[in-house]
Amino acid sequence: MSLALQETMKKFLYHNSLSLVFFSLFVISILGQFFTGFAEHNKEMREEQQPALSLGDYLHSGHFIQATFENWESEFLQMALFVVLTISLRQKGSSESKKCEGPEEVDREPSAKRKNAPWAVRKGGIIVQVYKHSLTIALLILFVLSFVLHFHGSLLNENEELISKGLPRESVTQYLGDSRFWFESFQNWQSEFLSVFAIVILSVFLRQKGSPQSKPVDAPDSETGE
Repeated sequence: MSLALQETMKKFLYHNSLSLVFFSLFVISILGQFFTGFAEHNKEMREEQQPALSLGDYLHSGHFIQATFENWESEFLQMALFVVLTISLRQKGSSESKKCEGPEEVDREPSAKRKNAPWAVRKGGIIVQVYKHSLTIALLILFVLSFVLHFHGSLLNENEELISKGLPRESVTQYLGDSRFWFESFQNWQSEFLSVFAIVILSVFLRQKGSPQSKPVDAPDSETGE
């Protein structure tokens, strides 16, 4: 491998290390969830004297789909709300909040004259208007997709259990009012909202040297913003 290629790869890894590490952790975790969920589900099937599933069958099972997307759903909801609510709401002293007074850099209108401005900003018109809100739009779309897939997996899992007990299946409209589906959603939503509340409040008083999610170590508690 040439020295130039090595330097290019080192630069790429350094510039993208945060996303690469988190994506790697995601892959490890989803594989861990899949195989442990597969073992746990088949354990339950054997206890109920039902035939065990193959790996391929488990991938399409309600058990795996429901467990996966109920978590994704809550994460994307939390991030979408956090992005939207931090536009206008404040928490004095928090590194996660905009300052309580005065304009912020993120509030300025986009300019096509800015050096290296994104293509959408240079294009202008309706494209830049959509681009101004594209992060929220993307997160909300991901939330809706995850919500629908969570519902699909949860309904599938519920009907698999009902069939194994010789009971009639539930329809989509029946399951929309089922406490099980909403329990699965609320138990995840509350944990996400609590985690946001925790970082917003704890960043007022606590510090982590070197982290952009923290204020400087010597910053006063009343200082708001990063």
